[in-house]
Amino acid sequence: MQRIPEPDLMEGDLQARAYAEADFEEPHRYCLELLQNHLTLPATGRALDLGCGPGDITLRFARAFPGWRVDGVDGSAAMLHYGHRAVTQANLQERVQLLQAYLPDGTVPHDCYPCIFSNSLLHHLINPDVLWQSIHRWAEHGAGIFIMDLMRPEDRATAHNMMETYAAGEPEVLRQDFFHSLLAAYTLTEVQDQLAHARLDQLQVKAVSDRHFIIWGQYL
Repeated sequence: MQRIPEPDLMEGDLQARAYAEADFEEPHRYCLELLQNHLTLPATGRALDLGCGPGDITLRFARAFPGWRVDGVDGSAAMLHYGHRAVTQANLQERVQLLQAYLPDGTVPHDCYPCIFSNSLLHHLINPDVLWQSIHRWAEHGAGIFIMDLMRPEDRATAHNMMETYAAGEPEVLRQDFFHSLLAAYTLTEVQDQLAHARLDQLQVKAVSDRHFIIWGQYL
């Protein structure tokens, strides 16, 4: 199936609120478990979350690594509105900072980071080099890199079945977003080609479910 891109940013309040209020407990918990299993991080440090959205993964990382500070960046002011609220509710303002930035040219608080992670950003990017350029720009030598994203199914019928299976009971805006995100996702072969082109082929790639893959390794 040919990839069908979707908009880079979710700028509407309806979408942002739906994402902020959605139940992503299972995939987001799985994302953090995979990160912890695939990266060996020191007790303290500062991480960068690329495409943090409303901040759920950012906060999960902060709770999982209490010695770390986390900077989350996103281009959507609507998403960050709910993200700032979530950080305050979690009482993690001293360790978690969310900022608006347009990758790969935005400004973040530090020049380099010992850990960069991202969840569900890549499939939103019309130009995937945006993500790889951001890693080159802000990862320090030896940094742990972890990315999780959707994997494009073989056809629209499979994508529709996945929507019915994994987004059952969610608001229609989320169901449609999930369906279109599956159509916009990249295949493992496409991702491997992207990494080779970006001189990041030291990173490893594998499928971890019927709809997700991860990329992990050290930035060298």
